[in-house]
Amino acid sequence: MTDEPTLGEIVRRFEDRLTDVRDDIKQLGDRIDTKVSQEVYDLRHEALSHRVATLETLREKDAERIVATRRWLVGAVIVPLIGILLPVVVLLVQGGGS
Repeated sequence: MTDEPTLGEIVRRFEDRLTDVRDDIKQLGDRIDTKVSQEVYDLRHEALSHRVATLETLREKDAERIVATRRWLVGAVIVPLIGILLPVVVLLVQGGGS
């Protein structure tokens, strides 16, 4: 006998390969369906860039607000407090030395 496959075996192998190819095509189709189109990607990227720019602007405004609060604190609280306490300290030092 020869090692040549029978016609039935060839058909079975062909059907197996055809099934494999169909499965591969189905898997490719499923992967393509999960991919994002370029337009959607561009829109998402643009929206994300806009959000980042907005957050950076808000952070800068917060930093400016913190600086303004510190200036107010120094100008409205610390300077008058020093203005009141400095003469008292000077009088106590002078009065204690005489």
